[in-house]
Amino acid sequence: MFSRAEVEHAQSVVYATLRPTPQFEWPQLSRRLGASVWVKHENHQPVGAFKIRGGLNYFDVLMKRVPRVTGVISATRGNHGQSIAFAARHHEVASTIVVPYGNSREKNQAMTALGAELIEHGTDFQESREYAARLAEERGLHFVPSYHRDLVLGVMTYWVEFFEAVQPDVAFVPVGMGSGFCAAAAAREFCGVKTKLIGVVSSHATAYRDSYLAGKIVEAPATTHLADGMACRLPDAEALEILRREADDVITVTDAEVADGMRLLFSATHNVAEGAGAASLAAALTQCDKWSGKTIGTTLCGGNVDTETFAKVLNGEY
Repeated sequence: MFSRAEVEHAQSVVYATLRPTPQFEWPQLSRRLGASVWVKHENHQPVGAFKIRGGLNYFDVLMKRVPRVTGVISATRGNHGQSIAFAARHHEVASTIVVPYGNSREKNQAMTALGAELIEHGTDFQESREYAARLAEERGLHFVPSYHRDLVLGVMTYWVEFFEAVQPDVAFVPVGMGSGFCAAAAAREFCGVKTKLIGVVSSHATAYRDSYLAGKIVEAPATTHLADGMACRLPDAEALEILRREADDVITVTDAEVADGMRLLFSATHNVAEGAGAASLAAALTQCDKWSGKTIGTTLCGGNVDTETFAKVLNGEY
């Protein structure tokens, strides 16, 4: 999907600001699943999630293509918005981020702390995205999509780190708008590993799985209360094409299963995971019999969960 020169340049962009994140095999997780379980810790990034890599690479390309850009706008449930705000501040560009009403309070605070103008609009991500696109036209701002080749290339750097360190038999990859999964697929090809890739969506936001099975874009409601990073109602066509070509399967996890994953990650590794960040392990838990004795790759791709929500998860209220 990407040339070696493109990947090496993306790595130089990312590592000019960030360090590679660790991957660990956690004994309690391996014992629980009856397999060698590795966790890639993108929750250790400055914004607490993998998206920051994509934002840095996207802006590197943007500033070369449109050096006089004065402002950008995007829509998010939180982590993508933080990545855009972080990269925009790095390049001294103004950023505006649109979020739906009722969005994570602490993710909102993180975006404003990075200098973003925060606008609340819409009942879900798709409505926020459509409003952000309209504002881009009205204000003359550059619209940053949630899925783009330059975002995928930046995100790919974390999967290259993982596949160079570990060659798992299977990796479970959460699917929000698709950059994470497509990056994993690109890294698999780049590194020449044979890892099977299992896409993971919320049982309460099944648009990508429905579309994967139907072979075309299928809209589905996004009603998850816990995995906001996977609350997609309308898939991206390019991301769906890659998912259909590269995924060995796409499976679902419920909010209750995600909560189990969050609790297990905290008790076994003392790492805090947001809902989407625990979806990979949650999916592995549902399929541990199938992969018994094998090497399983998981990603703690985000740790940005509101304090009140995490307290409820630990108390068993989900």
